Amino acid sequence: MQRSTLTRFLIEQQRNADALPAELRLLIEIVARACKTISHSVAKGALGEVLGSLDSENVQGEVQKKLDVIANELLLEANEWGGHLAAMASEEMETIHRIPNRYPKGEYLLLFDPIDGSSNIDVGLSVGTIFSVLKAPEAVSGRDVTEEDFLQSGRAQVAAGYAIYGPQTLLVLTVGTGVYEFTLDREVGSWIMTDSAMTMPQGKCEFAINMSNRRQWSPAITRYIDERIEGTAGPCGKDYNMRWTASMVADVHRILKRGGIFMYPADSRVANKAKLRLMYEANPMSFLIEQAGGAATDGLTPLMDLAPNGLHQRVGVVLGDKAEVETVTAYARSMATATA
Repeated sequence: MQRSTLTRFLIEQQRNADALPAELRLLIEIVARACKTISHSVAKGALGEVLGSLDSENVQGEVQKKLDVIANELLLEANEWGGHLAAMASEEMETIHRIPNRYPKGEYLLLFDPIDGSSNIDVGLSVGTIFSVLKAPEAVSGRDVTEEDFLQSGRAQVAAGYAIYGPQTLLVLTVGTGVYEFTLDREVGSWIMTDSAMTMPQGKCEFAINMSNRRQWSPAITRYIDERIEGTAGPCGKDYNMRWTASMVADVHRILKRGGIFMYPADSRVANKAKLRLMYEANPMSFLIEQAGGAATDGLTPLMDLAPNGLHQRVGVVLGDKAEVETVTAYARSMATATA
């Protein structure tokens, strides 16, 4: 049986499901093409001189890897001329990137983390690209786009996805009609659908968390993890496995395919201190997880219900199996009530 390509899938979504305007279809294809180019750079590794760090920091105060900057430029250059975007925003840039006047301006906004898990680049582990698409406010047709135009809740997303650069190059995508996985056929250069209408398995005993941050966890997170570590002797009555790769795309993809829960909670000791970015990581991943039948919160509130207060806002993230996420939320609520 002939497998569907990404292009065919998008055209079918446009024609049959009426879920995809033509401009959005073309935008997704351009993003996918850029991810294909980034994949080639990742695969070259040291041979392509893309490994190692630069002497610069991004807006987050993090040392930039060479590939961070390369991937950021590839995404900007690939998307600015197509006529589908009003502006872009990147985790690697302090402010937004408006479409130059020499190109036509479109009606969408693109946000992306060009290389997620960049600490894994130099050791050959999986990294990825995360992206989110919003509709630009109608008012931008007569004025310049501002940062405030990007500050829409996750519910406003019209598309989101990620690419994984690992043993295979994968593209996982939603346009609000489910979650679909495509694998890059390097011989012909096409994205081929390898999993359709993905549903995240429920009831799987697996969690992904950075255990070295235990001192930063809230009592609710600590209780949840301690009970799972106790295994059959604890209140859960069953053994759990832990997995952690330090690459959100890899950890979330595993949970999307195998079930379980991913957690990167905020530091409970310092107000508003967290690692992951709402606009570039948490919102697009939440969109995908919810479309696959899971749940995503900051520990209490659904992530996609949060009102953004800045382009680089950080949040705690708890996503995956609905029942497991609700357990974490219930613990947090009960402890908040007890201390009120």
